Amino acid sequence: MKYISIIVLIVLFGCQSVSKPEKPDNLIPKEKMMDIMMDSYLSNAARSVNNRKVRSYGLKLDSLIYAKYNVDSLQFANSNTYYAADLDTYEEMFKTIEERLGVLKSKADSIQKANANDKDATPEKDEEVTDTIEETEAGSLVPSINTIQDSIE
Repeated sequence: MKYISIIVLIVLFGCQSVSKPEKPDNLIPKEKMMDIMMDSYLSNAARSVNNRKVRSYGLKLDSLIYAKYNVDSLQFANSNTYYAADLDTYEEMFKTIEERLGVLKSKADSIQKANANDKDATPEKDEEVTDTIEETEAGSLVPSINTIQDSIE
């Protein structure tokens, strides 16, 4: 009897009602939300490939995505919480995003394959490589003034 009462107490206190979050006033539409999430996954992939370069340019990829879709981080977080509460809808969104990423991957693979075929078909020309570091009169190495600057900076 003692064990049954303990089990009943655990079940009663362990069960709680989970309420679905209220629909935010500025809810991001489902399609736009999927676009934002897809761009977010692509930016995370870019960060994982060359994070040093992204940091050296001082890019805040999430901020760029929010600016692109004209949303803020709080609006995105509230919308994401709202959509995540309905697991069926959220799973459907992720499947759609996965399909879109698969299409992008196949396009990128076909472009890469076409570039490889073009490179094999054309004879390589001896290209002159110029170094952007010049030696000064004192013998120390300094970057050349004629280096190409990125348009982002």
